Amino acid sequence: MKLITAVIRPERIQQVKEALFRAGISGITLSRVSGHGGEQEVVEHYRGTRVMVEFHDKIEVRMAVSEPFVQAAIDAIVRGARTGEVGDGKIFVQPLERVIRIRTGEQDTAALTPVTETRLSPDGTP
Repeated sequence: MKLITAVIRPERIQQVKEALFRAGISGITLSRVSGHGGEQEVVEHYRGTRVMVEFHDKIEVRMAVSEPFVQAAIDAIVRGARTGEVGDGKIFVQPLERVIRIRTGEQDTAALTPVTETRLSPDGTP
C-alpha cells in the first residue's frame, strides 16, 4: 500500500480527476495549498502598489492505493497534470503502514477497495 500525494495546478484538477477515475481510482482527497517550486516570482500591481507573489495556489491530491494501482495512479496524474511548463507539480509516493475503514473495521487492502462497485485492475481485469 502507498500514499500518493500530488501537488498540481488548480486548472488541471478536472483532467487529473477524470484520468484517475478512468484508472479505477475513486478515493481521493483534495486540498487547496500554496507553495513555491521552480516558478519565477511574479510582481503584480494591487491598488497602485507593487506586490511580490512568492507563493502560488496549488491543489494537493492525496490517495491511498494498493500496490497494483500505484503505477496506474502515477500515470493518470502525469497524464492529467502535465502542460510541459514550469510549475506542473510533483508526485510523492510513500509507504503506507496501515489503513482502517472506520465504518466496517476492514483493514489494509480490504479498506482500500471501493464499497459499491467493482473496479478493473490497471490491466483491465476485474
